[in-house]
Amino acid sequence: MLIPHDTRIALDTVVDLMNTAPEGGRGDELGDVAALYAFVRSHNVSGVGELGAQDLKAVQDVRKRFTDVFAAPDARAAAALINQLVAAAGTTPQLTDHDGYDWHVHYFAPGASVADHLAADCGMALAFILVAGERERLRRCEAPDCGRAFVDLSRNRSRRYCDSRTCGNRLHVAAYRARRKEATSG
Repeated sequence: MLIPHDTRIALDTVVDLMNTAPEGGRGDELGDVAALYAFVRSHNVSGVGELGAQDLKAVQDVRKRFTDVFAAPDARAAAALINQLVAAAGTTPQLTDHDGYDWHVHYFAPGASVADHLAADCGMALAFILVAGERERLRRCEAPDCGRAFVDLSRNRSRRYCDSRTCGNRLHVAAYRARRKEATSG
């Protein structure tokens, strides 16, 4: 599956945003304005000015809406959620070539809030996945104590864990130990 650079960045951003949500005993990693600034900086979200509590709340609301897209029961439901998300953001597609990147499309309106920026660009990246007939690539980690979001970009759509070095390896080691214990006790 060929995914343009800007779409890949937006997919990574939406996954990272969703994974800031409190779950599995973790606190909200986007719990204050300082955390929002850190998220914006680490994801090179362009055109963001002064942020406040209202921006934080709006981004948390967008995060919840992305979570709903991943949890949608079918493509039609996911499409309806994505349509609502990008429409509410006031999308205004425009070509740009900033910060050393080749031409790509920004979907947010000039001067948009950080929440609208994320909703528009990340929502359109999810729309790209849906249009390509690849909705099943929007997944949650299968490790019982994880559940983090990820986009499975493997060739054969076989990825099961958010990170094979942590969740995947941990489960494989546990299964190996269980087999060894069963072999030695039998």
